[in-house]
Order: sequence, then C-alpha cells, then structure tokens
Amino acid sequence: MVVGPEAAGSLLMGTVVKTSVDVGHSGDEDPIMQARIAGVVTGMAGAVIFIAGLTRLGFLDSVLSRPFLRGFISAIGLIILVDQLIPEMGLTQLAAHVGGVSHGSSLDKIIFLVKNVRSAHRLTCGVAFGSFAVIMVCRETKRRLQPRIPVVAYVPDRFIVVVLSAILTWKFGWDKQGLDILGNIKSTTGSPFPFHWPFIPTHMVHIREAMSTSFVIALLGFFESSVAAKSLGGGESKHGEGLQGIALSANRELVALGVANLVGGCFMALPAFGGYGRSKVNASTGGKTPMSSIILSIITVICVLFLLPYFYYLPKSVLSAMISVVAYSLIEEAPHDIMFFVKIRGYAELGLMALIILATVFYSLNLGIALGIGLSLLAVIRHATKPRIQILGKVPDTSDQFENAEENPQALEFIEGCLIVKIPEPLTFANTGELKNRLRRLELYGTTTAHPALPRVRSPEHNSNVIFDIHGVTGLDGSGTQVLTEIVEGYISRGVRVFFCRVPKESSPVYQKFIKSGIVEMCGGTGHFVKSVDEALRMADKRTLEDFFHDHPEAGGA
Repeated sequence: MVVGPEAAGSLLMGTVVKTSVDVGHSGDEDPIMQARIAGVVTGMAGAVIFIAGLTRLGFLDSVLSRPFLRGFISAIGLIILVDQLIPEMGLTQLAAHVGGVSHGSSLDKIIFLVKNVRSAHRLTCGVAFGSFAVIMVCRETKRRLQPRIPVVAYVPDRFIVVVLSAILTWKFGWDKQGLDILGNIKSTTGSPFPFHWPFIPTHMVHIREAMSTSFVIALLGFFESSVAAKSLGGGESKHGEGLQGIALSANRELVALGVANLVGGCFMALPAFGGYGRSKVNASTGGKTPMSSIILSIITVICVLFLLPYFYYLPKSVLSAMISVVAYSLIEEAPHDIMFFVKIRGYAELGLMALIILATVFYSLNLGIALGIGLSLLAVIRHATKPRIQILGKVPDTSDQFENAEENPQALEFIEGCLIVKIPEPLTFANTGELKNRLRRLELYGTTTAHPALPRVRSPEHNSNVIFDIHGVTGLDGSGTQVLTEIVEGYISRGVRVFFCRVPKESSPVYQKFIKSGIVEMCGGTGHFVKSVDEALRMADKRTLEDFFHDHPEAGGA
C-alpha cells in the first residue's frame, strides 16, 4: 500500500483545528500552534491504532456498516467540493470577512456562494474549472484506453496541468490580475521537518478536545487501509494488479500504521493511512512490492527539499481543482451502492446513508460521525442480542427431517404433545436475556413474533415434552448456562419432560457445563441426551406410555 493523508482524516483534522480556534485555544493566524494541534491529533490516532494492534483488535474494521461508510465518505466528498468552490471562485477574502462562513456548515457556504456568485473572480474560475475539466477528461480517457493501451497509465496528466498552469501564470502575469498563487513556502521553524513531541502537559487541552475525533480517524483510516490491502494484496485483484507475496495480517497492519502515525505526530504531520485510490494507481503503473512506496517517499522528500521554489507561480485554484477531483472520487461510487440497495429494497440502509449525509453536510461532521457510529453499534448490538430460536415441524412422509415451522406451517406436521425448539447459535450473556420470553411465546403461540397480549393458541398438553435441538450451540458462557438452567428448572417444576438432542461430545466445554450446572441430572440423566430429534421423539413417546401405565395400572393388566 501507499501510505499518506486521506481526505476523510484530513477533514476531520481540520474540524479539530477549527474547534480549537473557535474556543480560543489557538489563533486563526497562528500556523505553528495549528501544526502542533495536528501533531497531537496524529499522535493520538497513532497511539490508538498501535494499542489496538497490540491487543489484537484487527476485527474492528468490520464494526462499521457499509452504508455508514459509504454515506460518511460521500458526505465528506460533498463537504470538500463545497469548501473548494470558495477558492475556485476567488471568494476566499470575501468569505473571511463574512462571519460564520469560513467555519460554518456546508449549507452556510452554499448560501454564501449563491449570494456572492456575481462577485466571483472570472480568471480564477476559468483556471480552476478548466483545470478540473482537463483532469477529469484525462482521467476518463485513461480509464477507457488503459485496457487496450496500458502505457497510458504512465502519462502524468496532473503533473502536466500543474506545470502548464505555473508557466502560463508566469508568462501572462495572471498573479498581477488577481489570481492567487502559491508563492514562497518556508518553514516557520527554519527546518523542513521540525521535531516536536506532541504529548506534553501544555497540550492537554488539545488532547481532551481531539480524543473522540482521533479515535474516529484511526478507525476510518484502518478501515480504508484494510480495504486497500484486501483488494490489492497477494496479487489477487483484477488483471493481476497487487502486491505479490505479501501475507496480510490486520493486527500487523494496525501496529505498522500506529508506529507510522506516532512518528508522524512528532513532525506535526497529517494522519496517514493506506489509501485505496493511490495504492491502485501505484499497482496499475507497475508497483508490485513495498519498495515502490519507499521510492515514492524518497521522491516526495526530494520535491519538498529542492523543488518547492519552482512552484512559486502555481495557482491555488489549480490545487483546489485537484482536491475537487479527489472529492469527486469519494462520491462517484455512491450511485452504484444506492442502486444496489434500491434493487434489493434495502430501505433501512438507504435511510442510514441519507441520514448521515444530511447530518454531515447540513449540520456538522461530528454529528454525522456520532449518528453513524451510534446507529452502526446499535445494529450490531441488536443483531447480537436477538435470540434466533425456532419451533420445528416434521416434514411429511419423512422420519428424520425437521424444518422451521414459522416459515411454512401448513407444509409441516406438528408432533402432538411435543414442542421441538432449535437453538442455532452459541448462548452468551448477549443473547440469553430474552430467551425465556421467546420460549414462552413459542409455548403459547407457536411463534416468537406473536404479541404477548394475544390469547393463548397452544394448549398446555402440546408442551408436555420439550425437545431442544442444540446442534448450533457451539459455545456457552456462564450467563447462558445460568439462564438455561433456570429454564430447565421451570419446565421440570411444571412436570414437563425435557430432552436435548444433537448434543456435543461429552468432553466438549458445552457438555461439561451441562453436567456441572446440574442440567443433566435435572432432566433425568444422560438418557435424555440423544443424537437426533427423531430419537428424542421416540424417547418422549416411551416416557409418556410409562407414565400412562404408571397412572392407570388397570390398563396394563387388561
């Protein structure tokens, strides 16, 4: 992967700096302090992701849902597009004098642009939108030609735009006509790479402000890095593009990215992660090993040290246009995802995407982050805590085939006097909280979806034998064991016979918990633990007959 600053992380960094300016912890014209704040955020993001790697939390890239990530990334693209319209139209100075625009929401900036469109600088607009159009045309042309003419991938179209715009500005004196140029770029500290340790006592106020944002930067950055690594790693991508011979490990990626950002924070750098876009460009132009990223880094350092004076006449509007192209790339995949969710009628996913986009664009980035992460976590918790128990019915004309009776009850046979319950998942503290209530609904109504206020449908005689199919119970923690023990105790106290079928081996941890908790003894011994549902039904019939003859000895004598 090619590691570097990403649009999402950079924008989140900007919100921290903006918040610091708004509350008065740094000045709007204090670049040194703002750079130090950036170093604090980068260092904290690096520390978070480094600790996550050491504690083997590489699975965290699966916590955030795809709709959240798509909606959030698309919203960031829209925000960047709107933000760049101000310098692209030459309205930067006017925006600085209008209160609430520079640090306002995207809606505030859109209103400002509409009101002041007549004040736009024509030359700046021409250079910006012309550069954007040229880059987009070249981008699309290269995309269409590359399958047939792979060499077009090596054409440096953006570099050509930068060079030509700087030459034209110098030749025709556009900077004297009101076009903002890059000018001299010098380090305020006198060193191109100044070292500054970010975690010092005087920065505690910034650390508190940036804690939540740094965590989100780390999480989003790692997710994008994971997507890039999985897509391009091992040479498995289309046309054989990718890094060859690289074994991917999420935890190692976390440690590596954490170290990189901890070091970057000491030099007041932006958060850097593996970007899919730049990594794919690197792969498509022939990069096959991590050495290509090292060479790219060396070239970047050379440019910073020796070539910056040659970009004196580079128009800032051209830089804004190039950033807008990046923002467009963040948005362009959204229509495909939207059409997919429309096709499968995933209206909940579409609603989540729309909510995040609207909250982020029209209110604030922090609200979009909070809503997205909160709703994603709620969805994960809801999924994890929902018991998936089923009532089984017998397939007609078969002896040992049973299916979920709630899906098609008319096509199945119900065994008189038996309630067959399938538990298809491990039982833990997360999903056993509602297990008793759902079992109660199965007893009363034959389904877990019935409202508890409805009158009873199944008579008590239908539940004189309860058979648990626990083939899917591959794990059982202490809380799950306690709840299951209480359920069995309740059935036994009501005179209900309990059987367990498709039980794990006696040496398994699950069966050992059954023994230690007393479930095996309460049920009547190991004879109530059988290999199949059909065998459990035969056992239930046998015990029913034994009980009948015990209660009616005269029938046995006859």
